[in-house]
Amino acid sequence: MQTLKSLTKDSCTKIRFVLTDIDDTVTTEGRLTGEAYMALERLSEAGLTVIPITGRPAGWCDHIARMWPVLGVVGENGAFYLRYDRQARRMHSHYWASEPHRIANRQKLTSLSASILKAVPGSALASDQAYRQADLAIDFCEDVEPLKEIDIQKIVQMFKDAGAEAKVSSIHVNGWFGQYDKLSMTRTLFAREFGMALEEHLEEILFIGDSPNDEPMFKFFKISVGVANIQIQIHRLSDQPKFVTQGHGGSGFVEMANWLLAQRK
Repeated sequence: MQTLKSLTKDSCTKIRFVLTDIDDTVTTEGRLTGEAYMALERLSEAGLTVIPITGRPAGWCDHIARMWPVLGVVGENGAFYLRYDRQARRMHSHYWASEPHRIANRQKLTSLSASILKAVPGSALASDQAYRQADLAIDFCEDVEPLKEIDIQKIVQMFKDAGAEAKVSSIHVNGWFGQYDKLSMTRTLFAREFGMALEEHLEEILFIGDSPNDEPMFKFFKISVGVANIQIQIHRLSDQPKFVTQGHGGSGFVEMANWLLAQRK
């Protein structure tokens, strides 16, 4: 990983889109600071299109799409995207799976959650589980005492043994039924909203994140950035971001925004 200052002025001037994870990327220790939110605002005011790509639930994403300075949001690790039309005052949504499939998958995940919580003492349903539509989030350090790595991997394996996908974020293990991830729904969003194929516009897109569920994005995008706390996740990553900030969490996001905007002047 190169330092952020290796991201050249020429590269920065071509960027039109900033895609960002939220937890421990925009937030710091679970809190959205004023500086980080202002960085989102400044990026938007500079004419950049900002789109959060998060593992957080549909209920949170509805709020984010409506109230943050963003074009839309990809949620639950790629299960859907939401875009709020401010002029029409209407929320547009697109889901990977149909509603009947989501209902059937929810029943399977509910059954699986009981098995995981029983098999891994100390784990818990994520506090935001009630607001989720497509996935199951098992908390391993957000509101519980941090679990050991062996327990985190046991949760991942139980999802896989049930035929589900599983991704580790900085706070949760997320599991779902369906062949999608953050990158696949990002492709869908760009195709439907902009008529763009991602492969043809790689120089125009920056992605910033911090954890293994961001790995498809780190691998795919030429301009991928990790905030400094990516270092504690290195053992879980096969594909690392190309650049890394000095700041952790939201401070790293602000650092990225400052560098990007300064180089574009």
